[in-house]
Amino acid sequence: MFDRILVLSPHTDDGELGCGGSIAKFVEEGMELYYVAFSDIGKEVLRREVKESTRILRLNQKNVYIFDFKVRHFPKYRQEILDTLIELREEIKPTVVFTPSLKDVHQDHQVVTSEALRAFKKTALTILGYEEPWNCFTFSATVFIVLEEKHVRRKIEALKKYESQMDRDYMNEEFIMGLARTRGTQIGEKYAEAFEIMRWVIK
Repeated sequence: MFDRILVLSPHTDDGELGCGGSIAKFVEEGMELYYVAFSDIGKEVLRREVKESTRILRLNQKNVYIFDFKVRHFPKYRQEILDTLIELREEIKPTVVFTPSLKDVHQDHQVVTSEALRAFKKTALTILGYEEPWNCFTFSATVFIVLEEKHVRRKIEALKKYESQMDRDYMNEEFIMGLARTRGTQIGEKYAEAFEIMRWVIK
């Protein structure tokens, strides 16, 4: 079921923040994984940082896509974003899609997720929403991916490549490790990342 994985990151770093540990685990296990950032905020530094970050996660750089939709203006480009997702659907044919939570209040995140549901509703077997607590007032943790400490450490190292963003509270190493410990504790494991189910088809 997890043979072609697509991670949708509205902005550079969202994918790593939401499921960087899982990305590290999947790549380590030899799964085919694709990463799509919809905006680099028009900054070359962020384009460079996302490439460095995904290299730390050992992603094949041919599978990393970076677009330049204007940050905080995604609602204006809803159709163009849907068209992009449809093109990705036809090219990649993912069976699993990771996207921001339906409860994420950021306008750009909301557009990516709502259009992803439209684009992949008949094709992806699984669509999971990742959590970014600073954008989610509530979150339904219904799926957990168990991680080892090395996966969380790799996530942290990948995020350190975003030197231009390190002043943000959620980039704090203690916070990232603490959230992984919290989600792990909920399921009797040491570390985990949590997700919400948007779609799950069992064949």
